[in-house]
Amino acid sequence: MSKIVNYFKDVHNELVNKTSWPTWSELTNSAIVVMVASVIIAIVVFGMDFCFEHLLKFVYNMLY
Repeated sequence: MSKIVNYFKDVHNELVNKTSWPTWSELTNSAIVVMVASVIIAIVVFGMDFCFEHLLKFVYNMLY
C-alpha cells in the first residue's frame, strides 16, 4: 500500500514542481497554429477530392 501512496506523491511532485506548463499566450498561439493548419489541410483534401471526382467522371464518360 505504501508503494501506491509513494507513487501518487511522486506524480503530484512531478506535476507541481518539475513540469513546465505553457503560459496562456503560448497556449493561445499554439491553438491558433493548430486551427490554421487544420483548415489548410482540410482545404487541400477537399481540393484533391474535388479534382479526382471530376477526373473520374470524365474518364468514365469517355469509356461508356
